[in-house]
Amino acid sequence: MTGVWHCQAVTDTRTAGAVRQGSLRELNLAVVLRRIATADPPPSRAGIAADTGLTRATVSAVVDDLITGGLVAEAAPAPRAGAGRPARGLRLAADGPAGLGLEINVDYLAACVVDLAGTVRHHEVRRADLRPVSPADALARLAELAGRAHTAAVREGLTLAGATLAVPGLVDARGLVRLAPNLGWRDVDVPALLTGHPLPTEPVDDVPPLVVENEANLAALGELHARPDGPRSFLHVSGEIGIGAGIVLDGALFRGARGWSGELGHVTVDPAGPTCRCGARGCLETYAGQEAVLAAAGLAGADLPADTAARRLADLAAAGDPATLDALRAAGTALGVAVAGVVNLLDLDTVVLGGGYATLAPWLRPPVVAELADRVLTAAWSPVTVRAAALGPASAAVGGAGAVVRRIIARPSGWLAHAG
Repeated sequence: MTGVWHCQAVTDTRTAGAVRQGSLRELNLAVVLRRIATADPPPSRAGIAADTGLTRATVSAVVDDLITGGLVAEAAPAPRAGAGRPARGLRLAADGPAGLGLEINVDYLAACVVDLAGTVRHHEVRRADLRPVSPADALARLAELAGRAHTAAVREGLTLAGATLAVPGLVDARGLVRLAPNLGWRDVDVPALLTGHPLPTEPVDDVPPLVVENEANLAALGELHARPDGPRSFLHVSGEIGIGAGIVLDGALFRGARGWSGELGHVTVDPAGPTCRCGARGCLETYAGQEAVLAAAGLAGADLPADTAARRLADLAAAGDPATLDALRAAGTALGVAVAGVVNLLDLDTVVLGGGYATLAPWLRPPVVAELADRVLTAAWSPVTVRAAALGPASAAVGGAGAVVRRIIARPSGWLAHAG
């Protein structure tokens, strides 16, 4: 029976023609929308036809569909010196679909909304120590924050087309958090726990209602798209209570064989060092994590959220406090040792300091650069660039929301089917 149906599908020219026509339309929609998304200044219909090789009639029809579906809007025409009416440019719509980015970290929850153009339209952070809180309770609090983000999005004329949740741990393809040592989570089924607190997103074809991802990976993606003219390969290091890394190679996130790459915080700096929360000894987190740096600076036990802790350390360092300067120098040295191994292995030329490290970059960067110069084989003729992240502590939530809208731009037919 299976073979009969297979033959019928292939030999029925009407069905095959419909499939080809549908696929061609989907392809044209994606090509045109991607061109509009990446062009600067806003391109005209004629310009898109010239750039893509599509006919003007095809481009005009596709653009009309994208405008009707709320994905594209006409921009004001640029001044024209010659005769004739100036062409109207096309830009991504300021209203319409948007992405919801969520983050659970050790000492805060965050939610943000990003529109099609990548502009952050809402961002809220709620400070709380989540280590003594159950996963179910933490996710219930996050759902409340998501509801506030939805209210803000509606007020802006936006529709949340999907959500991405950033978690500081190992996440499998089903959204199961296998291990988040700093939260104390093990085998937490996030989608199942959220069924009682549904997220306020619209069902859109080809856009999952919720994707759960490692926070450092999402921070790296946020950085990649925040600097479209920046390097296409780099290491993004997120420094909070835990330390994670996102690896970007040739413009794509490197996930590893099982999707668990980037656990830089658990690279051994000293095999005889102190015991880490993960159970190993001498992990980078025990030397350069937020709590380790606070303790070395004489602020042990200070109940400070990640951004407040980083600002407090930065203020003390700027004032010349010797203990803080020594603590940051030691943390930067340990960080440089771990990062040098990654650079030697993967041949990266850029290291981005994100999370709390972005605030502390002026003091962390010199010892990191010094260790890279001593330890990276190619440093003598090809030094590694070390800089602060463009998005700072908001990288993971913004990167998660941006992942939603990029899926729509890559395949707009799903949204148009929903909008129609």
